[in-house]
Amino acid sequence: MLGVVILAAGQGTRMRSEVPKVLHPLCGRPMVFYTLDAVHSLSDLPPVLVVGYGAEEVRRAVGESVTYVEQPEQRGTGHAVLQARPVLEGRADEVLILYADMPLLTAETLRRVVDARRTARAVLSILTVVAEDPRGFGRVVRQADGSVARIVEEADATDEERALRELNAGVYACDAAWLWAHLPLLPLSRKGEYYLTDLVGMAAREGHPVVTVAADDPTEALGINTRVHLAEAEAVLRRRINDRWMVAGVTMIDPQTTYIEPTVAIGPDTVIWPNTILRGTTVVGRGCHLGPNTLIADSVIGDRCRVVASVVEGAVMEEGSDVGPFSHLRPGAHLGAGVHVGNFGEVKNARLGPGTRMGHFSYVGDAEVGAGTNIGAGTVTCNFDGRRKHRTIIGEEAFIGSGTMLVAPVRVGHRAVIGAGSVVTHDIPDDTVAYGVPARERRKVEQP
Repeated sequence: MLGVVILAAGQGTRMRSEVPKVLHPLCGRPMVFYTLDAVHSLSDLPPVLVVGYGAEEVRRAVGESVTYVEQPEQRGTGHAVLQARPVLEGRADEVLILYADMPLLTAETLRRVVDARRTARAVLSILTVVAEDPRGFGRVVRQADGSVARIVEEADATDEERALRELNAGVYACDAAWLWAHLPLLPLSRKGEYYLTDLVGMAAREGHPVVTVAADDPTEALGINTRVHLAEAEAVLRRRINDRWMVAGVTMIDPQTTYIEPTVAIGPDTVIWPNTILRGTTVVGRGCHLGPNTLIADSVIGDRCRVVASVVEGAVMEEGSDVGPFSHLRPGAHLGAGVHVGNFGEVKNARLGPGTRMGHFSYVGDAEVGAGTNIGAGTVTCNFDGRRKHRTIIGEEAFIGSGTMLVAPVRVGHRAVIGAGSVVTHDIPDDTVAYGVPARERRKVEQP
């Protein structure tokens, strides 16, 4: 059985932040979740997360999907892994070790490291990467015959060793019995810490071959130590996400200006225009046109919808509806099939029935609007009396003239007609024409 140990105890001082490093967001999610996703399929045992700085914050963010162990005193990576021994010893016969601040690692790469050790029956396998910028990683030092001799940390390396470009990526697969026997033997470094990397030299000196697995994509080994690194990782993740959706049939006019979080789902034949942001649990249907200059968050967008230069958050748009430009669907907005919301319109906690058309510069909040209704430009549902919100009910096939104020709570009946510029302060029956300030019932609607 494979046990997984994820190191997440460091403070990340170079981030210049009070937030624990592993909770800094990448594409809308704390970076630790990318590591947890990568190891999810590798073992039936829950991963062991070694926490330290900001431990309670990390626990609250991650939840109960992992086993926590704490490293109360920061005494190096070897000491951190040793904290997992009581949890894994006797339960796992091999251990995969990696860092929570390396969010670009994939499950496929981690599986290669584990499989390489198993195939070679080695006590240790490591992930390496060849890169011109060492980014502070330790160097892999080899013998004349090509075998691994040791890993030397950059701070301890000679000029000759610093010139090496094969780097230790910080991923280790170990025979569990060998690991637990050797962690207590790690020497104390000049910094007063126990380095996990010294295991490599131990294995080599004992005659155990150390298996190396080269990362196919060097960006996977990108570790986060500064805000600059955070931005670099964000760019890689955005490219991966966008590439995946384009392969799945989504058109992006300008992928570099398109931001999509990993929790978003998009149907094929949807076209995304520049400067569009899709966040949270958003689900987009087939054949939609989104953007340009659009933000959609935690919303459901049906097939063949159009959102132009607008903000949609916590809302639902059914098939064939459209919004914008310069409109805002706020939480609780629900547009039925074929609804049109014109420019500079706002809908909040309201349901617009199928085929309803809402003109520009209108606000509909805390309302229920029936199918086929026309809401003229400048209409406002006056839903707040200074203390409480009240609802407006508008029936089917009603006609609300431009510049109408609907003072809630109020009901406008089916097929009622409200004249332009009216202030509606009481209920209007079905099939009734009303206008004025305040609006009064004038006559019945003439039937065709």
